[in-house]
Amino acid sequence: MPSTDPSRWDSPRPIRYPDPDVLVLDPRFESIKLGHAAIERIATGFRFTEGPVYYGDTRQLLFADIPNDALLRWDEVSGAVVTLRSPCGHIDGNTRDREGRLISCGLGSRELTRTEHDGRVTVLASHFEGVPLTGPNDVVVKSDGSIWFSDNGAGIRGNYLGDKAEPTLPYRVYRLDPASGHISVVVDDMPRPNGLCFSPDEALLYVVDTPSAPHPRVTRVYDVVGDRALRGRLFFDGTPGWADGIRCDTAGNVWAGITGGPGHDGVAIIAPDGTVIGRILLPERCANLCFGGRKRNRLFMTASQSVYALYVEAQGVAGG
Repeated sequence: MPSTDPSRWDSPRPIRYPDPDVLVLDPRFESIKLGHAAIERIATGFRFTEGPVYYGDTRQLLFADIPNDALLRWDEVSGAVVTLRSPCGHIDGNTRDREGRLISCGLGSRELTRTEHDGRVTVLASHFEGVPLTGPNDVVVKSDGSIWFSDNGAGIRGNYLGDKAEPTLPYRVYRLDPASGHISVVVDDMPRPNGLCFSPDEALLYVVDTPSAPHPRVTRVYDVVGDRALRGRLFFDGTPGWADGIRCDTAGNVWAGITGGPGHDGVAIIAPDGTVIGRILLPERCANLCFGGRKRNRLFMTASQSVYALYVEAQGVAGG
């Protein structure tokens, strides 16, 4: 049974293995869950954390605190948290390109940016066909170097995550060729596309849809052919909860940050056939996640006011 004792997060008291908040729902998760690893709260005291991305070369995790308009860095060795950039354009999703540069989605700036190795910030996209974007939300880099990102206006709905404004474009997923600067629409059949990731072979693109009620909040999967995404279909419906940020492991399982209240908040692990095979329960809603650590087998979870971590017997794919 999952833990119902909230005091586990109030003090560094030990957790008896196996962690009761890591749930096996299908035998396929048995080999992924570690019986002698526990969920750890590695940082807290923020307003709304998002966009985790791991730097193995320096053993650091970068993440955003959107309402505080800050890009932060957690050091895996010392545990220290420092502010790298503030203001930062209300950064949301982050990833690294195949040259190790940081790619960021600015909800407030309404720009997709790249941080160069010398610290300069390059604007990669701010408009589509001359019209301002509504606010890039999440991003993934394909092995060919193309950058696929969702643009869903989350930062213009109010003044907490950005600056209130009217939407200028439909909400979509775009593909950017950074060499030419060309931007094309790859998904335009969702009310509000959000988190996204590729399957290990990049033949599939998973995209989360998070519209306002009464529209369903579901995850869809698309066949990828070259620079296009075709034939979207339902992959995951987590009702009463829903997914947000997602990442894929090397076995093709999708790991989704989940909002849904007690017993649902945390992470759902979804097999390629759409079956939820495991859950990681957190005391806060989980907005996003990434894999990191020296063996890329440590799951980092940005969840509301905190950041959590858990070692698993799975490894994340590159580009997420």
